[in-house]
Amino acid sequence: MYSLYIHVPFCQHRCSYCDFNTYAGQEHLQTAYVEALCREIALVASSAREALPVHTVYFGGGTPSLLSPAQIGRILEAVARHFALAEEAEISLEANPGTVNQVYLKALWKAGINRLSLGVQSAHPDDLRLLEREHDFGTVIRAVAWARAAGFDNLNLDLIFGLPHQPLERWQKTVHWALALKPEHLSLYALTLEYGTPLAHWVGRGLLPAPDDDLAAEMYTWADRRLREKGYTQYEISNWARPGMACRHNLQYWRNQPYLGLGAGAHGYAAGMRTVNVLTPAAYIRRLSAAASPRPFPRTPATVNARLLSPTDEMAETMMMGLRLTEEGVARSAFAQRFGQDMMAVYGKSIQRLVTQGLLMWSADGERLRLTARGRLLGNWVFRAFV
Repeated sequence: MYSLYIHVPFCQHRCSYCDFNTYAGQEHLQTAYVEALCREIALVASSAREALPVHTVYFGGGTPSLLSPAQIGRILEAVARHFALAEEAEISLEANPGTVNQVYLKALWKAGINRLSLGVQSAHPDDLRLLEREHDFGTVIRAVAWARAAGFDNLNLDLIFGLPHQPLERWQKTVHWALALKPEHLSLYALTLEYGTPLAHWVGRGLLPAPDDDLAAEMYTWADRRLREKGYTQYEISNWARPGMACRHNLQYWRNQPYLGLGAGAHGYAAGMRTVNVLTPAAYIRRLSAAASPRPFPRTPATVNARLLSPTDEMAETMMMGLRLTEEGVARSAFAQRFGQDMMAVYGKSIQRLVTQGLLMWSADGERLRLTARGRLLGNWVFRAFV
């Protein structure tokens, strides 16, 4: 089964912490961009040997909720026409709470979106100002109410912790208020200072303190405990869900299964190949407008980089991605079936060292390798062992 990631690079304003491929002030390109997306969908599908089965579609950004429901519906019609889209497919869309209203969300539901992910980030106005978010928590409350009235029963809230000047108590209140909205899913991310962002610049100049890693770890541990008390299961390092509500699209990534990246700057992984599309919306539109024929699968006219992975690369990525799954981990039998080698024969010394250090552990039956609670806090250190 395949997944589709569809990148929508438009934003009303670029937030201070964001290093994603997003562009403000280019809304005039949206109509042409949607046409180009539909053409890329048709071309990549025609280059495959068969109608590819697709079980998840994810609109990410940027701010996908800047597109009209009619534009989103047009893209989904192209997907259904050119792929074998599963009847019960999970179709997600990221939205800024300040860009939606009740009429919009009802139309979005009718267009086929059945999972909504709201970029809440914080419930406190000081945090939101620092992040340069263009909403307040009252806007979030209204957006959730409108989403429920529209029919959405699969709702995710994104939150960020470890911000400069963010005390533990403020983070606890954000989690408390988010839980009061009863989402099916929560994604909690520690702030990362990305090169070139305003936030990194402010910290670099001494205008803001650097994130406190120890405090961030305390915030993470507290939130995990609180969410478990409320019936959520942590199934990935940064993600918690009610039973049966884990994000199927993101599981595709963490299980290192194939997905097609469509749109400006989108990344994909299919047929053993990592692909990257041209970055800017204008260049993306030009490439698709000039395209006369498909390119060899999984490349499209928008592809600017395609790298065929070696078996060693695929094994390493399977370990790094799979270990993010806190309960599932990496199954020894699945690894052997996929690669024809036992993971201990390939990574035995590294695994044993990390187990001894208390960062990895085996399940009781010796089948699954997983991060320990300490290993979740030091995940990047663990993952480097497999590179």
